[in-house]
Amino acid sequence: MIGIKKPFTVRSVIGAGMQVNGDCVFEGSLEIDGAVLGDVTGQGDHPTALMIGESGRVTGALRADRVVIAGAVAGPVLAHELLELRAGARVQGDVRYKTLEMQQGAVIAGQLQPQMTPPAVPAASKEPTEPTEPTLEPKF
Repeated sequence: MIGIKKPFTVRSVIGAGMQVNGDCVFEGSLEIDGAVLGDVTGQGDHPTALMIGESGRVTGALRADRVVIAGAVAGPVLAHELLELRAGARVQGDVRYKTLEMQQGAVIAGQLQPQMTPPAVPAASKEPTEPTEPTLEPKF
């Protein structure tokens, strides 16, 4: 449901006034209130959450299961599950997401690309996937 989100516990923080030059890989959750010049990627066996705070700035790609942006991002964003753009969010780059929540005032300069889940094909169906030419011969 939109508006009802399970809060996440922040495990790691890049604080205000701190700058990281290079790619960041994290497990669990990460909050960025400083600046990162590089890609930020969540990985691991458990869901990942990335929060870009109001003072946070990232120049690079973002990738996590849940991405919350309140600051500025210059680069593509991939949220495997939920992308939340708060009122102060400024994103310059293409955005891919499964579910999007965007507050009034958030700005995206790029393409919005929803990641649709393909419909499930019933396991019992063994019919050919390509269309066939109609024939007058009966099928037995």
